[in-house]
Formats: sequence, C-alpha cells, structure tokens
Amino acid sequence: MKTFLGIELGSTRIKAVLIDAGGTPRASGGFDWENRFENGVWTYHLDDVWHGLRESFANLAADYRATHGGVDPVVSGIGVSAMMHGYLAFDREDNQLAEFRTWRNTITEEAAARLTEAFGFNIPQRWSIAHLYRAVLGGEAHVGEIGFLTTLAGYVHYQLTGEKVLGIGDASGVFPIDSTANGYHNGMVAKFDTIVSEHGVPWRLLDILPKVLVAGEHAGALTEAGAILLDPTGVLQPGIPLCPPEGDAGTGMVATNSVAPCTGNVSAGTSVFAMLVLERALSKLYLEIDMVTTPTGKPVAMVHCNNCTSDLDAWVNLFGAAMTGMGQTPDKSDLYRTLYEAALRGDPDGGGLVSVNYLSGEHTTGFHEGRPLFVRTPDSRFTLENFMRSLLFSAMATLKIGMDILSDGEGVTLSKLLGHGGLFKTPLVGQTLMAGALDIPVAVMESAGEGGAWGIALLAAYADARDEGETLEEFLKSKVFSDSAVNTIQPNPADVAGFAVYLERYKAALSIERTAVESLQLLR
Repeated sequence: MKTFLGIELGSTRIKAVLIDAGGTPRASGGFDWENRFENGVWTYHLDDVWHGLRESFANLAADYRATHGGVDPVVSGIGVSAMMHGYLAFDREDNQLAEFRTWRNTITEEAAARLTEAFGFNIPQRWSIAHLYRAVLGGEAHVGEIGFLTTLAGYVHYQLTGEKVLGIGDASGVFPIDSTANGYHNGMVAKFDTIVSEHGVPWRLLDILPKVLVAGEHAGALTEAGAILLDPTGVLQPGIPLCPPEGDAGTGMVATNSVAPCTGNVSAGTSVFAMLVLERALSKLYLEIDMVTTPTGKPVAMVHCNNCTSDLDAWVNLFGAAMTGMGQTPDKSDLYRTLYEAALRGDPDGGGLVSVNYLSGEHTTGFHEGRPLFVRTPDSRFTLENFMRSLLFSAMATLKIGMDILSDGEGVTLSKLLGHGGLFKTPLVGQTLMAGALDIPVAVMESAGEGGAWGIALLAAYADARDEGETLEEFLKSKVFSDSAVNTIQPNPADVAGFAVYLERYKAALSIERTAVESLQLLR
C-alpha cells in the first residue's frame, strides 16, 4: 500500500498526516507551538521548527505502529505546507540574516503602499515582497547579503531536498503571479528591479526567489541530510519524492475540494480567510482583497483577516483555569463544546455585547496593532450564552466586511462555502454561526478536521499519480471526494438578522479599538 506524508506548520500546531492513495488517513501526529512577539516582531525560531517537525513525525510513526502491528510506515511521497507570506532571508551560505517575520506583522505599510501604486496590483502588508522592500527602504544591513528569500514551507522543503522551489499558490503570496504563464509576473519583476536599483542592491529579484512549480510537478527528493533532520530514527529513507511546497491557503482549497472555478472555502483558525476561485479577473483593484492562485495557478480572490480565534481561545483557557482552580480537570474538547454550544442559545444579536478580537493588527479595517476588547452597556444582557456568541461573532466580523466588498462591488456569488479549521471542530456551532454571519450556506466535510496537512498529503499523492494524465480537479473528484459525506447548513434568518445588528455594533466599537491602540502602548 502506498502512503503519503503531509506536514503543515500552522500558527499554533505542527501536524503530520499519513494517507493512502485514496486519501484515507492512516496515522497522524502533532506538536503545539506558539509565535513569539520579540522586539516588536511576531516570529518563530527556526530551532522550534525542527523540534516540532521531529516530534510530529515521531508521534505519527508511533500512531502508525500502534494500529499496524508494530510495523513502521513506508512513505511513497511527502508534501510540506506552512503559513504563507512572511520573510525568511538567507545569505549564499544559508545563514539566516534576520528574524523570521511572519504573516502576522503589520509593519510594512509604507512599502506595501508604494508597491501597490507602482504595480497597480494590491500588495498586502504580509506578503514577502512587502517585507523585502521594507528592509530595502530601511537600509537594513543584511539586504546586500541576501542570496535566497523564501517562505516557511519553501525553507523546510529546501532543507529536506536541496531544491529552492515553491508551489504556485505559496509563491502567489510572495510576489504577483501571471496565471497565463504560471510564474512571477515579468512586468512587475522588472519594475521592482528598477525601483530597488536606486538603493544599490547587488541582486536581481529572480536571482533570490524560489522557482515556481504547479501541482503535480516533481519538486525533488528527500536527501540523506533531510531525512535525518525530519526523522533521526531512520524510518524515513533518502530518495522519497516531494511535491511542490504549498501555503496553507492552497492546501485548504485542496482539503475542501475547492480548486475549480466558482468554488470557495473558508478557513477559520488563528486567522480567517475565504478563498473564491474566479471565472474572471476583478474589475478593479481592492486594497482589502488579495489576488492569489490555486495550486494549479487559477486566479483566486482572497479575503484574509489576521485575527480569528486567538482572543476566543484565550477566554476559553480562562474558563478552564477557573475550573482547575476549583479542583476540576476539564477535558479540552468538552470545554470548547460546552462553551461553543452555549452561543447557540444566546440572543440573535449577542444581547448587546460586543467583542473586538484584534490581538494583532488588521489590514482590512486599517489597524497596525491590536488590543482585544470586550464592551457592554449597562442594559446589555450579560449572560454566558451572549458572551460566547459575541466572541464567536467577533471572530467572523472582519471577514464579513471583506466579503461584502466582493458581493457588493463585483457581484461575486457562491452557492456555498466549504469550511475547515479549528473553528469548525465543534460540530455545528461555528458552521451555523458562520452561515448566519456571511448569509451563505456553509458545508463541512468529515475530513475537515484533518486540514492542511491532509491537503498537502493529497498533493503528494497527486504528484505520484500525475502520469495518469488527470488534472488536480479530476483527481480530487474521482479519487478522493466521490463518496465524501458533506453536511451543509443553510443560513438561519434569525442569525442573519442578529449578526447584521451585531456587525453595526462591532463597526462602531472600532473607534474604541483605535483609542485603545493609541492609549495602551505595548511593552517593548
């Protein structure tokens, strides 16, 4: 039996999933980690990357042995996925030149704005090219030494294979893509080289960026050094082929079978983003909308919000700590289920309560930093049910603001959105409230909990089956999702009306949020 290993480095968890050729999970493992806020920058240490990857695979191997008579897995293909965007710069000897600056940072406003104007194409603050240009504008000493710039997935893939490549979906969060050529947009590359030449940089952009590959293409094989990095025990042997490394947006599209035009998905975890595969280009530039691609290069409109469940999770942990203080040991899944289900019993609008969930900045609404807030008036109905509903609605509010731009400005419509990510792990709750918030049916597949690690494992399986001549869409439809159970929830009119009231309250509370950002300075 062929098996395929998918690894995804998410914002709070590194996960490894082993599947068979039809996509059925055979084993899994994981490792919890957290970003750090150091010297005003959201970052992860690369030592933590490798510790987490080794722990995740060791847990997966142990899980496989426990269910397969003590036998080690034999892996036929590997895929690596991770959080998109950010800044990982190395010199020609592979020495890291600056801290890993993640997607969460909102420190590139000037650089992003200048590039957006120069290109006539929206360059969000979290994109790698915005971080690079910020470093150029700031005269950072390391800029002249850059020999390689990549994403987290691209970095891990390079260490495992020696290949400096990116899947096109991940590459589309580094620099604008020309979907007709499945590569970086040549005209914009030329403009960027001209712009930075004034600062005396000794490189040209294409010399430092990874090569772009599409789904199904060969992206190298596991080297001896890479095998030891990932698995010092020797279960993984050199020579295993790898598919192109992808970003979490692309693997989310694969995991929800949302890679064909007119399909869409919403991923809700630490951040929340909706991906809508387009039939045609948007009529104009929208600063709130990112243009990225599917793993095969089709254009995608992306509504991305930095903040989703982090503040919500903090409150759940607080409730758990209170229970622990009373001598109880709450099961984490039961705690989430109890609190989430309480939200379904709340008033449709959250009883007059409002939460602003901005732990970090939020470009969609113009915030450089965040200050999580909870506000109520003297006559608000302050119950557990309304409190939890307000927290969950807050996790969806900024996404709704962005989605309205596409529906109102471009007439983009969808018959449904496929949901995946941590918000949907508790059955029905996140799905029900998301359907009401967006006024769109939300479907969740049985496989949704496997997430991006499962999605990149599917891309590894597709790369292995590419000789059959199938497109990715055909492969997913016939080999993976033909018998998948899908649970679709229609918007409840009461939830739709209640969320509309909540959203107006949320928008009004953003003025309080701005004052909080100005008045409550972060400890440096």
